[in-house]
Amino acid sequence: MSFNEDDNRRDPRRTNNDRMRRFGRNDRPKFTENRFSRGFQDRESAPAARPDNVVAAIGDADAAPQVAVGGIKEVEELLNKDPMRVHRVLFMHQSGNPKLYNLQKLAKRAHVHVQQVDSKILDSYARPNQGVVALTNEKSLLQWEDVREEFFKAKEKGEKKLIAVATNIEDPRNLGACIRSSLALGVDILLMPAKGMCGITPSVARTSAGALDKMRICRPNNLEAAIGELKLAGYQILGLDADTETSLAGYEFADQVVLAVGGEDVGLPPFIRKQCNDILRIPMKPEAHSYNASVALSLGLYEYARTRIK
Repeated sequence: MSFNEDDNRRDPRRTNNDRMRRFGRNDRPKFTENRFSRGFQDRESAPAARPDNVVAAIGDADAAPQVAVGGIKEVEELLNKDPMRVHRVLFMHQSGNPKLYNLQKLAKRAHVHVQQVDSKILDSYARPNQGVVALTNEKSLLQWEDVREEFFKAKEKGEKKLIAVATNIEDPRNLGACIRSSLALGVDILLMPAKGMCGITPSVARTSAGALDKMRICRPNNLEAAIGELKLAGYQILGLDADTETSLAGYEFADQVVLAVGGEDVGLPPFIRKQCNDILRIPMKPEAHSYNASVALSLGLYEYARTRIK
């Protein structure tokens, strides 16, 4: 088997808790916190019974864990029937199994992130697994092709549209808070990349406080191309970051806006930054270190929405 992923053999259980990115002017503190746990945590209602090959994945210590599906036939069926529910597929490193190689090709055709890991990691998610485990989202995400015309037509008609973009967010609580703020502040759709993000885990759902069920979330096969299409259609593409002199406060927004935020540590990816009409910084006191991604996105969305939501 051959993989071309930069993070092959990284432990996908690793969760970075609130690693900060500079959305103001000040240097970010450098710290990470990793915690692991097994099994389901307490939830409002007991989870439904699951077959042996579908188990709770190792997750964050303070959150209900992600669901994992193990087995070649089981993962193949999931990729064929509901690929937009799959966050990523983990394969055993150097298995030499041609069935796993064919399954890898199926996952890539579905634009699902694949990753090689050690067999011990696979076993920690699901047993038996036959060398493959799929980590699933709490809901199926939308495809860009199914919604793009709505936003093109809105621009033609002069209708107000607000699109949020979240990238490189690894902490599920941070992502859940982004979803909650997006719903509250009138975002029409939230775009996420196919990789480089935590999945839509039960912790994300819980932190969103019900917003996950109501918020439309789209995972374009090519996020860069989707943003490029929106820019060509006339949308104002904006990013939040510290490396700019343009302030968010008092910024003049267009009626059709794409507002992007980067992760807690790496910030806006270059493919988004280069397409932005403006990069905006959020004013802050010099004594503060930084805003995390969900707070930054909330502030940016509020500045757009405060004159538009009655």
